[in-house]
Amino acid sequence: MEIIEVSEVTDELIDAFDRLTPQLSSSNPPPTGDELQAIVSSDSSILLIASEEGMILGSLTLVVFPIPTGIRAWIEDVVVDGDARGKGVGALLNETALTMAKARGAKTVDLTSRPSREAANRLYQRLGFVERETNVYRFNLADS
Repeated sequence: MEIIEVSEVTDELIDAFDRLTPQLSSSNPPPTGDELQAIVSSDSSILLIASEEGMILGSLTLVVFPIPTGIRAWIEDVVVDGDARGKGVGALLNETALTMAKARGAKTVDLTSRPSREAANRLYQRLGFVERETNVYRFNLADS
């Protein structure tokens, strides 16, 4: 298995997100080719995929950005295909993202995970993520 930083949007990538996105979110549609291109082209986001024998097994988006108090990094939208779970795909994606974040100057990496995603939460803890005591707020711009 290899972890690849996506540099080009292909039909294979779009098809993979058509398959993977519903496994991550029931409320958001898969990204279009143009939306994937915006992610790949952004200076602050890195789209990683796990691939084995030409099959995309999972993905992760690493976002690294400067703010006045330093360089911040977030891991977002981690998804591993149901048939590939338990084979180390998620761990390898996250370990690669952590290495990349450190290389870009981030001192910490944050992520969120719903409590119902028990396997994912166990993985993050095994990798060394520590639960923070904080409030997470969301403002829904679509409703304003």
